[in-house]
Amino acid sequence: MMLAAAAALTFADPAGDARGDGAYVLPTRPAISADALDLRSLTVTPLERGTRLTIGFGGQQNPWNLDSGFSAGVTDIFVRTTVSGVRTLTGLGLQTAEASGWRYHLRVSGAGGTLERADGPDGETRVTLGAPQVRMDGPNLIVDAAELPSGTYGYWVTSSVYSPLTRDGLLRPSAGAGALGLRASGSRAPVPVDVLAAPGDRRAYEQGVLAAVGQERDWRLSVLLGLSGFGLALAALATWRGRQEAHPARPPTESAPPRPPERDQATPDQAESGQGVPRIGRP
Repeated sequence: MMLAAAAALTFADPAGDARGDGAYVLPTRPAISADALDLRSLTVTPLERGTRLTIGFGGQQNPWNLDSGFSAGVTDIFVRTTVSGVRTLTGLGLQTAEASGWRYHLRVSGAGGTLERADGPDGETRVTLGAPQVRMDGPNLIVDAAELPSGTYGYWVTSSVYSPLTRDGLLRPSAGAGALGLRASGSRAPVPVDVLAAPGDRRAYEQGVLAAVGQERDWRLSVLLGLSGFGLALAALATWRGRQEAHPARPPTESAPPRPPERDQATPDQAESGQGVPRIGRP
């Protein structure tokens, strides 16, 4: 438990911005509290099996009186685990701001939760995984996903209005919505009323793209690069040792001691006349 707490990552979101571009009007029948839709934080905690995602809100509300005790919103969490993936944030009218996309998608509401994985080079194949366990603890939504691998990833998080009257539980905005609907200024306004983003980042409502929070790189890619570098180092070492064995170094040769200077040798005639023979004693 201490290890999990030490490894938890938290990302904050500004308070009081659960009205889309600022002009969204929330339903009044039933009345939906903006605080119950207002994202405040995301905390990611690795578990012995899977991952726990804790999404903090400004409040809690159950306007549809569901047995779960909460029913104001729908929370979508998209998880990037690789350098590729799906760029479309399913059903929300948003794209990822990055060239890479998601591989896992959680959708959670008071009616339950789902988890899917996008397989294939570009995530073209969808696989339904085991449903996560979902509960509210005060204003915090706690999602335990056993089949979501733990790791340091990128996350896109959104908060939308829940409706039991739509197929996917999402209440989509429209310009002419009445008391039961979500009114927005444009016909193609994004579905979420709030997104987890850095302060001042309005690209979701101005450009239709949402930036991920968290790490930009895949840790498995870093491991592969490290192993590749290690393999290259081993290959270089093996090459050097092979060359050493093929061409062993020769031991240094011993140099002969210096020869003493030769003395002049006298010829027989010089010897008789005394020439060429060193004189000793007298100059």
